[in-house]
Amino acid sequence: MKLNELRDNPGATKTKKRVARGPGSGKGKTAGRGIKGQKSRSGVAINAYEGGQMPLYRRLPKRGFSKPNRKEWAVTNLGAIAKFIEAGKIDAKAEINEDVLVASGLVRRKLDGIRVLGKGELTQKVTITVSGASKSAIEAVEKAGGSLKTTVAAAETAE
Repeated sequence: MKLNELRDNPGATKTKKRVARGPGSGKGKTAGRGIKGQKSRSGVAINAYEGGQMPLYRRLPKRGFSKPNRKEWAVTNLGAIAKFIEAGKIDAKAEINEDVLVASGLVRRKLDGIRVLGKGELTQKVTITVSGASKSAIEAVEKAGGSLKTTVAAAETAE
């Protein structure tokens, strides 16, 4: 293979439609913009403008509230932890804490803490210490003979 033989895959690039290049092009004269009017001119942004009428986004009532200091949890499931244990990325005999989950690659970063949810099956006996956990996750770990401790109060994780 030589540099002059390199080609893109067929259909990977489309040729740009050249407008306003004569009547034979099919997009000549007005270049597909119709005749006169604001929309035929360049540099026009109309978006939500309704000709002076109160626009829809201002007529509708505002709803809801975004809490500025809310907690952002990194979430993982028991099934994912079980897969990583089977793959040998997490040692089931040692305590599984947030640092172990991040180091194994299961969770990208801690954020305000890691929260474990109960989706999936956990068969091995493990000891997990994380910021938060759902009730179903705690029950599933205890059913498998392990323990799941949370460092944050249960009321705070319920938010």
